[in-house]
Amino acid sequence: MSTSSTNPAGGTDGRKAPAGERVADWADGRLGIYGLAKANMRKIFPDHWSFMLGEIALYSFIIIILTGVYLTLFFHPSMNEVEYHGSYVPMHGILMSEAYASTLDISFDVRGGLLIRQIHHWGAIVFLAAMLVHMMRVFFTGAFRKPREINWLFGFLLLVLGMFTGFTGYSLPDDLLSGTGVRFMEGAVLSVPIVGTYLSFFLFGGEFPGTDFVPRFFSIHVLLLPGIMLGLLVAHLILVFYHKHTQFPGAGKTNKNVVGMPLMPVYMAKAGGFFFLVFGVISAMAAIATINPIWALGPYRPDQVSTGAQPDWYMGFSEGLIRIMPGWEINLWGHTLVLGVFIPLMIFPLVLAAIAVYPFIESWVTGDKREHHILDRPRNAPTRTAFGAAWISLYWVLLIGGGNDLWATHFHMSINAITWFVRVGFFAVPVLTFIVTKRICLGLQRRDRDTVLHGRESGIIKRLPHGEFVEVHEPLGQEQLHALTQHHQYQPIEAGPVVDENGVERKRTMAEKLRAKLSQGYYGQDSQIPKPTVEEYQEITSGHGHH
Repeated sequence: MSTSSTNPAGGTDGRKAPAGERVADWADGRLGIYGLAKANMRKIFPDHWSFMLGEIALYSFIIIILTGVYLTLFFHPSMNEVEYHGSYVPMHGILMSEAYASTLDISFDVRGGLLIRQIHHWGAIVFLAAMLVHMMRVFFTGAFRKPREINWLFGFLLLVLGMFTGFTGYSLPDDLLSGTGVRFMEGAVLSVPIVGTYLSFFLFGGEFPGTDFVPRFFSIHVLLLPGIMLGLLVAHLILVFYHKHTQFPGAGKTNKNVVGMPLMPVYMAKAGGFFFLVFGVISAMAAIATINPIWALGPYRPDQVSTGAQPDWYMGFSEGLIRIMPGWEINLWGHTLVLGVFIPLMIFPLVLAAIAVYPFIESWVTGDKREHHILDRPRNAPTRTAFGAAWISLYWVLLIGGGNDLWATHFHMSINAITWFVRVGFFAVPVLTFIVTKRICLGLQRRDRDTVLHGRESGIIKRLPHGEFVEVHEPLGQEQLHALTQHHQYQPIEAGPVVDENGVERKRTMAEKLRAKLSQGYYGQDSQIPKPTVEEYQEITSGHGHH
């Protein structure tokens, strides 16, 4: 009779287990990796092209971190003045800060430095663009509803922090363009009543530009903001994993399941390939299209302003607000309150905050406490879709205002005419966009209703016995019928009876009245088209009164 024994290393019959297995056993005994992996590696994720928008943001962030680490090795965050004698001959003998000189060295002397700089900058632009588009996808499809309100806030904070991280990043080279932007920001800070001067001195270490703002921006850019963003990103992904991913309506998809592919190996293989695709596209952009050529601008000097000075697109919204604002001032008790800068400075965070709290407003208006894992088609939520389109239109109008000088010079237009267009458009364009978008959504709902009841147009013309020509309609399949009719339609909430059950007059609160008004605006008769009922569908398909 033969016997076998197991040795401490994990092998049998005296043989040692492979080294990789022993390392895995050692790690599992201390970290519990095997049980964690077994429980989560087969988690199902749905597949849809729009879900890749969030992945682009994630991969861009990783690219920014990798290239940022490389750049930090060669960048000198100092405003000490030096005389340049590097490889870029046109700058020889010019006095500049060490920050600007080291950026020139990275661009012309460090192997691959210019390419890494441009990948870093393009990566930041793609990162913020992907985050904004990803958030709009979440907004228009209602993916922010319970239980994902907290994750919406995490995503919103990532967008806002990304904007300020980008601003501090392109301010570090201390070139004339970025210096003009920092000067612009300093003017906005100074407009804050009472504490504006203290805030400016705290930020710049004294009078602008001082000698401290590059080192301080460097610490904020490479330590503080990325650290917070990394924590928010991890929390965001954990909640996505915990809540399970949302999915578009379709056959077999409910609020209690997920139809898709397992995380391992299918989803991870696709995600890995997509990461390198994103990296390749951003690298190609960096190699082909020059961005932020600081050598063509020169070092920052307080007595000069770069012509055509424009911020990156994600900060154009705030600049547009200030450029179009009339130069109003109020003198109170010997102090000047610069309303032309302070009012836009207040509107900017208010507009952003309205986006942040929107999920809670919609939840309050609907009174819906259910969990939602099936996404809405934007047309089925006309008011929400119209609000989102109005916000985007407002952003584009203010982006035009932020570049009014370039619009004037490139299109040979009056800068005053552009400014007045933006001033009027600030109020008019979002309202018009809201109305037009809502009407389009309602029109699409009507078409869906007709398609469900009458079928799809086949293009086949048939002549009836009495001589009338009609088009033959093909009935929809069960999957298509489900996709067009599965959405829930809310009913407007009433403010409540004027008198209670005892006939005593009941005083309705302002909150109840407001909620009823908003609910009527969201889900009233003019805000949604009733979807076909089973009875209507059966009556039509039975052949009574239709071809």
